[in-house]
Amino acid sequence: MESRVVVLITGCSNGGIGHELARAFAGRNCLVVATARSLTSMSDFQNDPRFFLQELDVLSEQSVTHVLTNVLDKFGAIDVLVNNAGVQCIGPLAEVPLSSIQHTFNTNVFGPIRLIQSVVPHMASRKKGKIVNVGSCSALAPGPWCGAYSASKAAVHSFSDSLRLELKPFGIDVITVVPGAVTSKIGDAAIVSYSQMPEWKLYKKFEEPIRARAHFSQGPKSTPAEEFAKRTVNAVLKEKPPTWFSIGHMSSLAAIMYHLPLFIRDIIGRKLMKC
Repeated sequence: MESRVVVLITGCSNGGIGHELARAFAGRNCLVVATARSLTSMSDFQNDPRFFLQELDVLSEQSVTHVLTNVLDKFGAIDVLVNNAGVQCIGPLAEVPLSSIQHTFNTNVFGPIRLIQSVVPHMASRKKGKIVNVGSCSALAPGPWCGAYSASKAAVHSFSDSLRLELKPFGIDVITVVPGAVTSKIGDAAIVSYSQMPEWKLYKKFEEPIRARAHFSQGPKSTPAEEFAKRTVNAVLKEKPPTWFSIGHMSSLAAIMYHLPLFIRDIIGRKLMKC
């Protein structure tokens, strides 16, 4: 009998795309290690045998080592790592506190790299594995008011390209998943962190469009997280998965904008974000 695929996912709190990815992998008969900073944020998985719940802080090397040890002790393998945990950072780059930008990069960039460096020796020893890094369409056409977030996701896209080539000799696939506007609680979380920002000085008159940027991806046409998750999981579980998988409302527009001359992209960005 074929052994079931073991999938470790970061950032599985209820209301986020990681939560729906966990459900979708479980729906495909995978053994899902669902992780978040707090077990209570995944309480609906608590009594479901398809899920192995672990508290994980991607900022802590000790936490990462502890969880990977637990998973390997229980299942003996990690077949798929999904680096999904991330934070938003809304505000004009010239005034956002450096500590907020550092936290964004620590979570969105160094967090995934910490997981990757911990899991690669295991995958390489088995000559197989898949690493899924969740980027963002906002990195394809960065606009105003979310420069730190867009830059962190651009870094994810960039290091994934390097990793894909570096890990190929060890039988490890690297898949960059690039969501468009997908329904989640990211807008609510962005507003919570935004409320801790200092009062803008130069940008006080832009307060309204800056604040609105937090919910930009959460419009009525946003792709349901369940649909996003199912299609993403189907792509990842293919024998030969795609190296780049982009889906969600406005993902095609972002891809088009990526190829536009910068002056046209700037006109669109200023109009959309009112600056």
